[in-house]
Parts: sequence; C-alpha cells; structure tokens
Amino acid sequence: MAAEAFFNAEILAHRHFGIDWKADRDLRYEVKTLAELKDHEVREGAFAHLCRYEYSRGHFYRICLQDSHILDAIVRSRSFIKLPSLLLYIAAHELVHVIRFYRGEVEFEAPEEERRQEEERVHIITQNILQTCMNPNLKLVVDCFSNKYQI
Repeated sequence: MAAEAFFNAEILAHRHFGIDWKADRDLRYEVKTLAELKDHEVREGAFAHLCRYEYSRGHFYRICLQDSHILDAIVRSRSFIKLPSLLLYIAAHELVHVIRFYRGEVEFEAPEEERRQEEERVHIITQNILQTCMNPNLKLVVDCFSNKYQI
C-alpha cells in the first residue's frame, strides 16, 4: 500500500514541479518502513521523516515511515481516516521535502524556526499537489494537517 501511495505521489509531484524523474537521476531517495530502519531513523511524534546520506554523486534521502504512528492514527480516528489517503498525503509531503532539499530551495540542516516555517510551506504545496485527486477521504486528511482536526 505504501508503494502505491509513493507511486501516485511521484506522478503528482512530477506534474507540479515539472520534473522528468527518468532524466533527473541525481534525485535519489528510498522509502523504508519501521522494520527496516536503523535506531537513529526511528522518531517519536512523526508519521515519517527524512534522513540524508552522502554518496559518490551527492545526497541520498531516506524517507523513514513510522508505521506504528501511522497505524495508531488510523485506530484512534475510529475509521474516519482511511489508510490509503493518509499514506498518499504522507508520501506527497515527504516527496515535496526531498525535491525542495534537492533543488536547494531550503537547507536540510536549518534552524528550528526555519524548519517550522518550512513545514507550513510544504503543507501548502502538498495541499496544492493533492487538489487534482481530492476526494472526501483525502480532504479529511488534509484538513487534519491544517489543524482543523487532530489525528
């Protein structure tokens, strides 16, 4: 299910940012679930986060999904939040970060206040990206990240 969410999020991000991912092979990232993460890649209080690693041609990003937090949100929402919609939002959100870091639009190691502002910008961009496939389930997830509700 996560693979499908990231596949769909990639398509949406390509369109939004005008990226040809086949031609742009320097944009490197992978997605790992909790079972595959190293201790330093596990983070409390987040559905996912990015780790950046160096390799011979630049930076490599690992999107670290925090499965337990994602599933807990689904359980706590008592079936109001649907897993595919939540995963699509998370995938699109994290891909926006990867693209913005890759393009140098924001520093990966930014101070805390800049990180908070960047999260707000990324949420707005993510909302815009998801507008083309918005449905009631996805709208509820987007609203939750807009602080209208809490998950």
